[in-house]
Amino acid sequence: MESELVENLNRAPAAYTDAHLELYPVEYIAGIDLYNAGEFHAAHDAWEERWMGEVDPDEKLFLQGMIQSAVIFHHLQIGRPGAARRMYRMACEKFDRLGRDVFMSLDIAQYRAQLERSLTWLLTAPDPKAVTQPEFEPPRIILRREPEVVGQLTKSRD
Repeated sequence: MESELVENLNRAPAAYTDAHLELYPVEYIAGIDLYNAGEFHAAHDAWEERWMGEVDPDEKLFLQGMIQSAVIFHHLQIGRPGAARRMYRMACEKFDRLGRDVFMSLDIAQYRAQLERSLTWLLTAPDPKAVTQPEFEPPRIILRREPEVVGQLTKSRD
């Protein structure tokens, strides 16, 4: 199974470019790498490190949505579907409040559509605790090819 994941990652398009590496904070990029590797709790930690610092309010809201979307899959990994469904709703609420189509080069609408496709089985269940978790593919985060400069974004915290 692990070799299958590595093989799929090797065939998948790159999640970001060198230009993204130069523009965005290391915590954001690390979170993307961890998330795409299925290390959802670690992705949460990487994004949370940035979120807890001095960041622009829009970036803070965006990172909170990303943190919550990673926690969805962490909850599923540890058998907490009800908590996962609550986190999905909370993440969507953050993205709605942000009100942006693209932020930090992530196409938010596309990412949310991937989340919904991955979680349809959970979102439509009357009781998430009574559902048997099927095999499913979490979204893969791939940033838009052209990096987007965002407000007061700085690569590292002072």
